[in-house]
Amino acid sequence: MEFNTEFIKGCSAIGAGLALIAGIGPGVGQGIAAGHAASAVGRNPGAKGDITSTMLLGQAVAETTGLYGLLVGMILIFVQPLAK
Repeated sequence: MEFNTEFIKGCSAIGAGLALIAGIGPGVGQGIAAGHAASAVGRNPGAKGDITSTMLLGQAVAETTGLYGLLVGMILIFVQPLAK
């Protein structure tokens, strides 16, 4: 079954849009982490360094999902691997 190139480009655009929705999760997660870290520093100011480093490590790990979604979206838009 032969597909039209325009159909493939349209499906790539829809897939890229869906892939970029992956940016919502890291944003929400990082906001929650920063809020809890600020609360923890407020309760125990002496542990500020440990709390901050742990929070930043967790946010870096959480950001990878957003970057993977961005990478997939860019591949679908600019490379169009299914178009001949």
